[in-house]
Amino acid sequence: MAHHASVPVPDLLDDRLLRVYFSPRDELGRTRAAMLETDPRAPEKVSRVAEQPLLDLGRLGTFDDSGVMPCSVVTDGASKYLYYTGWNRGVSVPYRNAIGVAVSTDGGSTFERVHEGAVVDRSAEEPFFTATPFVLRESAGWRMWYASSTGWVVVDDRPEPVYVIKYAESDDGIVWRRDNVTCIHPKHPEEANARPWVIAGAGGYRMWFCYRRSRGYRDDLHASYRIGYAESTDGITWDRKDDEAGIDVSATGWDSRMLAYPSLYEHAGTMHMLYNGNGFGESGIGHAVAAG
Repeated sequence: MAHHASVPVPDLLDDRLLRVYFSPRDELGRTRAAMLETDPRAPEKVSRVAEQPLLDLGRLGTFDDSGVMPCSVVTDGASKYLYYTGWNRGVSVPYRNAIGVAVSTDGGSTFERVHEGAVVDRSAEEPFFTATPFVLRESAGWRMWYASSTGWVVVDDRPEPVYVIKYAESDDGIVWRRDNVTCIHPKHPEEANARPWVIAGAGGYRMWFCYRRSRGYRDDLHASYRIGYAESTDGITWDRKDDEAGIDVSATGWDSRMLAYPSLYEHAGTMHMLYNGNGFGESGIGHAVAAG
């Protein structure tokens, strides 16, 4: 863990113990699955950090040989399913992403891949990449919301991806049906939407996600990321309400230029958000509490 603490994934184990999976980078910029444990009432009170990766790089040539980034964890009986973004370094573009899954049978202390290959990858209808999955286990089956790239644009002589949030279903959490359904549509041609986090309730579904605004909104690429929000009655058709996300950049400091990778958990009737600020997690993990 040389630098960064990206894409926090909370897993509330009990009233006094919150496990957070996240993605640090090594000296070569590669990511692995890491974990810390903390107090859900005050996540800054970290009690333990895992000394070894929970999931290491894939074998040379596999879809995740350059990085593993935890995105969502689902408890199903005695097993925990960790859905993650795996990535390779690219040549014509900086990287290629796909979605993998690993399973833990020891309560989330260690994980093993279900397959060495991705479970949601490029396809005929999604030719660029898939990433940042969020998965819910419901009585009718498994549901996934994920980022799907629609292409690349060149910004300051560097290729940058454009992506939307799509939807998939599964009977077992491993084999996924994808009907190319877009849930969150971009407001501008170069906007990018990713890292959905969905909460289901009696009134329907709520989603927080991060988005990159179009070039006209930014002084630089990274400063354009913000947290968005949407609502749905069925989890498929969404009404975007970014003004109701509940959080914006600070006036100064570690999260004054960007907000990204939101995740949420409820504890004692209060909603908590973990997120990244400047530099996609270079400045660490933040904690926000619902005001009402």
